[in-house]
Amino acid sequence: MEPRITLVTLGVVDLEHALRFYRDGLGWVPSPASVAGDVAFFQAGGLVVALWSREALADDARLPRDDGWGAVALAHNVASREAVDAVVAEMVAAGGRLLKAPAATDWGGHSGYVADPDGQPWEIAHNPFWPLQADGTVRLPS
Repeated sequence: MEPRITLVTLGVVDLEHALRFYRDGLGWVPSPASVAGDVAFFQAGGLVVALWSREALADDARLPRDDGWGAVALAHNVASREAVDAVVAEMVAAGGRLLKAPAATDWGGHSGYVADPDGQPWEIAHNPFWPLQADGTVRLPS
């Protein structure tokens, strides 16, 4: 298996509520591949983010239906400390819940956490050791 992720599916309680956050609040543009009232797809750099019912996702993966958190955090790296502060503020203004205010990290970067309306934690980070590529992606040092 190649070390690559092509799709991240976020299990949501209420698709319309999640769309208000991602589409209306953050300005993400749903793909025409989305199915109204069922699933929303967004191009996010080199991968796709999907919003789909938690119950449908649990059923599809043959997992129990519960509200437990799956021990996963999403990350959005930005080019500067100031950009971390700005993106965290944008997400909170869009309806996200501040989990951790942006601050210096012990590894030399700057990051904060915001939960989306379904509690999915997003880390917004500036890592000076992982410069962003022109297309916004991160390349790990080899």
